[in-house]
Amino acid sequence: MAALLAGASLFAGLLQAQAAPAAYAATGSDTRSVDVSVDSLTPTVPTKGDTVTVSGTVTNEGKQTVSNAHVSLRVAPGGPLTSRSAITAAASRTSYVTSDGYELTSRTAAVSDLPAGVTRSFTLKVPVSALGLGRDGVYQLGVSLTGQVHGVGYAQILGIERTFLPWYPNGGAKSTQYTFLWPLVDRPHLTVRSDSDDQQSPIFLNDDLAKDLAPGGRLQQMVALGKDLPVTWVIDPDLLATVDAMTKKYQVAGDNGDLKNTKAGTGTDDAKQWLKDLKAAVGNREVVALPFSDPDIASIAHHGRNVSGTLSNLKTATDLSTNTVQTVLGITPTTDTAWPVDGAVDSSIIDVATSAGADKIIARSDSFRESAALSYTPTAARPLGGGTTALVADSLLSTAFQGDMIKAANETLAVQKFVSQTLMITMQAPEKKRSILVAPQRMPTASQAQAMARAITTATESGWAQSATFAAAAKATPDPGASRTVPSRSAYPASLRKQELGTEAFQTIQSVQSRLNGFVVILSRKDRVSVPFGTALLRSMSTQWRGDAKGSKTFRDAIGGYLSELTGLVHILDKRGNLTLSGRSATIPVTVKNELGQTVTGLELRLTSGQDNNLNISDPQAVTVEGGHTRSLKFDANAKRNGQTTVIAQLYTTDGTPYGDSMTFQVNVTSITSTVMLVIAGGLLLLVLAGVRMYRQRKRAAAADAAESGDDGDDGNPESERPHDPAPENGSPRTSNPAHIQ
Repeated sequence: MAALLAGASLFAGLLQAQAAPAAYAATGSDTRSVDVSVDSLTPTVPTKGDTVTVSGTVTNEGKQTVSNAHVSLRVAPGGPLTSRSAITAAASRTSYVTSDGYELTSRTAAVSDLPAGVTRSFTLKVPVSALGLGRDGVYQLGVSLTGQVHGVGYAQILGIERTFLPWYPNGGAKSTQYTFLWPLVDRPHLTVRSDSDDQQSPIFLNDDLAKDLAPGGRLQQMVALGKDLPVTWVIDPDLLATVDAMTKKYQVAGDNGDLKNTKAGTGTDDAKQWLKDLKAAVGNREVVALPFSDPDIASIAHHGRNVSGTLSNLKTATDLSTNTVQTVLGITPTTDTAWPVDGAVDSSIIDVATSAGADKIIARSDSFRESAALSYTPTAARPLGGGTTALVADSLLSTAFQGDMIKAANETLAVQKFVSQTLMITMQAPEKKRSILVAPQRMPTASQAQAMARAITTATESGWAQSATFAAAAKATPDPGASRTVPSRSAYPASLRKQELGTEAFQTIQSVQSRLNGFVVILSRKDRVSVPFGTALLRSMSTQWRGDAKGSKTFRDAIGGYLSELTGLVHILDKRGNLTLSGRSATIPVTVKNELGQTVTGLELRLTSGQDNNLNISDPQAVTVEGGHTRSLKFDANAKRNGQTTVIAQLYTTDGTPYGDSMTFQVNVTSITSTVMLVIAGGLLLLVLAGVRMYRQRKRAAAADAAESGDDGDDGNPESERPHDPAPENGSPRTSNPAHIQ
């Protein structure tokens, strides 16, 4: 009997070997001549008694018609996959290999002739019992198309797609705790400028944010999905402040970014609804607030930390985040967390993060590399000393949804891989209770968010995974064998370093900050300038500028340019032509104009003589000018000698710092000399002598007339003979010396 069974077994093996060409044959490019797309696989995690339904499409990418074709399932032999890397390796293969296993011949879907370029859909329904699944774990499932092409006398496997099937009917392992971060982050949208109305209506770079807040938009989907998920919200407070600004009237830059010819924004209603929905979604749940505008900590560490004021700006961003979240959402967030881009860290990044008050650093496992001796995925928490903890997110799970998730096949595979990886983590060490962090990309698209939500829901309902808060993850017991060595600065990825803000960017930011500090001291309403400029400078350090060096520079330059415009609105009016000082002393008027919409004070106007120091000018004068007005100030000046003299007018702040540009003008000094006085005196003497002579001549003529008439000329009045004083009534003439410069 035994011999009979052995013979039967051998005969079956021979038959199977002969059938192998039909199952395995196909070499070279023929294996990829048909694209197989798995658009749907349900249920994601089957249980006993379920039926697995696989739907998708096949597309002939070759040049010949495929005939006698069918689609079938294949389960890789040998039981479940044995490692996380095996999942990654299987997903990356494109050609059929023998380890893909035999097709389930009893469960196939026929496909009619498939001409070149044509796509046809298929659906397969297979009971779980027919898949031959054994112990708990992750199984590789292949979906292949077998058919014939002209010139080949047998069927070939012309295309295959692999996916993964988590199988956990028995359970019993200790559940792994998962902390899922749900980020609400976006690019900077607000400019430093505001409208000229009383409300200072904000001006936006564009109206793109309105699209993201509208139904179906990226941020609307993040809130709508997140409210039902066991996630930790990670929020950039700048996004809250920006959306809050949209709930009122706002303006948008015109064509080509024109900030002076703006148009009305369109997102007010959606902004109001989004904030309402967000408040309801976060409720009393855990919220981690990033520093305001999500500063690029890595760029600061590598290029900005030695630029004066940069670390202070980072601390300001951290302090501002709490106030912003409290104001907009009415809750108090956690603000002691830093999240470097892609979780890439080195010692300098840790130093900068902690200097701003962070004691929790979100890193990633492709930065904190584990020892090869560690056979399982360790807990995320890694104490670094000094009260600082690195929470190392799992890189495979965190990057699972970075591709194009609009295509159904991509989303389905990503979800299956994600859920399968979570099961594999548990099965690596089923007796260990571990805490895993998942930190996805900062700005998921709407389709990526939908795929993430589906995967998180499936994983947390599976039985091998439980959700946990970020605070719980930080307090989890660390694995003793997990790496706690912070990578060196040289280990930082070159691809990320190329995207960083450079030292010049931070120098520009600090230069503008210094100028801003010197400007606001003269303002009566400092907050109308310090707030928009301060937040704009923080936005210029945002992580979201990575990959957009041109946009980043344009944004920074616009801040500095606008500050120069505002500073220049308080200035000394130019004098047209030279001034003439007709005398040794005079009054010099100088006018200060304030074209701002508020009063300026705390300025001092100084007039100084040029290098020749010919003029002694009175002391500096305090300047206060109401918005939209001018004020003239008069300075006394005394000249030492005649000639042309340069005078410099300059405004100063109270600490002696020059404000704005100086104004230089020329003064011509002219005065009356002693020679001129002698000439004038001589002329007066001649006039007197001429008058006396005329008087005497008239006197003689009168006497002669009297003699002829017998009159002796004596009229009894002694005064009649006395000569009159010929001097002018007011005495000798004097030169007037008011000498007022016009």
